Amino acid sequence: MENTMFNRSHHTSGPTSQFKFELLKQITNNFSEDRIIGSGAYGVVYKGVLDNGENIAVKKLINRPLDHDSEKQFHNECINLMRVHHPNIVRLVGYCDETRRRCIEHDGIYVFAEENERALCFEFLEGGSLDKHVSDEPCRLDWDTCYNIIKGVCHGLNHLHNGYKDSIFHFDLKPANILLDNTMIPKIGDFGLSRLFSTTGTCTTTTPLGTIGYTPQEYVDKQEISPKFDVFSLGGVILHIMAGRKHYYDHVDTPSKIIELVCEIWGKRLHATIWSHASKEVKTCIEIALRCVKSDRHERPTISMIVNDLNRNDIAKFPLTYEWRV
Repeated sequence: MENTMFNRSHHTSGPTSQFKFELLKQITNNFSEDRIIGSGAYGVVYKGVLDNGENIAVKKLINRPLDHDSEKQFHNECINLMRVHHPNIVRLVGYCDETRRRCIEHDGIYVFAEENERALCFEFLEGGSLDKHVSDEPCRLDWDTCYNIIKGVCHGLNHLHNGYKDSIFHFDLKPANILLDNTMIPKIGDFGLSRLFSTTGTCTTTTPLGTIGYTPQEYVDKQEISPKFDVFSLGGVILHIMAGRKHYYDHVDTPSKIIELVCEIWGKRLHATIWSHASKEVKTCIEIALRCVKSDRHERPTISMIVNDLNRNDIAKFPLTYEWRV
């Protein structure tokens, strides 16, 4: 059975445009507060409306003189997203990178100084972020929606790790960076910390990465990074969807208890006839998540192994449909 989340009609990849800063001011009503739809450490996101009526999300980076981290974030996100085209990864519509000279007063004299204006423009996703559906309790969305979100994020991450000669590691996968369209199809966003690597090995970094709760122990202790960094983060996302933060942190050292609790929670939510086929999906997903957050990175699966597990689960569910498609 073909899932609609992988239908190309949901993801059109056109050319990436270079926008003038003055145009971005116009379409966001001069970056007015009532157009703000999100914010972070490096910028504020505004809703913009193009002349053709298309809504876009405009991420205006905070302009700090000599802020090399902000510049690096901009380049990482822009360059990495320009090469990625996948239905479960947010689409980059365009960018703005302008340097202007302004005459300002400094220590009693007038001097010319450079001012950088940088922005990234993305497809506008009406569903907002997954973060608003995740709390101390399990996600309140219905199971089919949760399952499709989990699968979509896994397929998007698999494309980043294995879709190109040089793997793209996200390094900040969390519910706030998973966006949803109006049909609840998930798209991985915010690539400011992403990196390109041509190796599957491990290296160390002094650059701050990730978010507390979604970063693996080897990075916390020794600043080691590898593909298993993103896998750990994925496990945290799945666990927080299925179990909620409270159940996860209360029973993080007893995986069997988490499996039991999750099956009990979703079993009570679903009608008996639905639970009869959904129970395998629930158990498969929670077991995958618990493998992802293993403290020893060597015991975590690769993202391709995770996708294979999910595909096998769907083939078992719809054997005749998959046989016909082959």
